[in-house]
Amino acid sequence: MEIRAESTPNPNAIKFTSVNALFENRISAKKGESIDHPLASQIIKLEGVDNVFGFGDFLTVNKVSDVSWEDLLPKVEAIFKNYQG
Repeated sequence: MEIRAESTPNPNAIKFTSVNALFENRISAKKGESIDHPLASQIIKLEGVDNVFGFGDFLTVNKVSDVSWEDLLPKVEAIFKNYQG
């Protein structure tokens, strides 16, 4: 899946935009919550992810402050790459 990662005003959040629609409805989940969407479910389970929010063609991933994007970003991108939605 082709995605574009964009910074946001929040240094703990990155917005991932796809060329295809990812979600029909708004999705939102915090760490420890279950979510009925395979892509968001995989990402929220990653160590260091605090919450996710998505709608249409984007998903915003928020990390905990003591985790670096340098460590987390490749893991998030790998999930997008392998997602067959």
